[in-house]
Amino acid sequence: MKFRKIAALIAGVALLSSCEYQKFNHAEQKDVRAGSEWVYGVSPDSAARQLANKYAEQPEVEKRVNAIREKLFGSGSIAQGN
Repeated sequence: MKFRKIAALIAGVALLSSCEYQKFNHAEQKDVRAGSEWVYGVSPDSAARQLANKYAEQPEVEKRVNAIREKLFGSGSIAQGN
């Protein structure tokens, strides 16, 4: 009976300590593009400048994308859902 209590206590401590584990399990990395208007825009609430890029439509690319989509997901349409 004493062994079960000790095992339950150890298991409880292990489970409770794992709740806090992920809070400290990440690497702090320096943002090399901090302050870049190209990536973050002119202010925190604005869109990035790189989103303003507009590309010419290419129908052959759309055909290729649809062929790949059909090969991967079958002949169902996107509007059908899963």
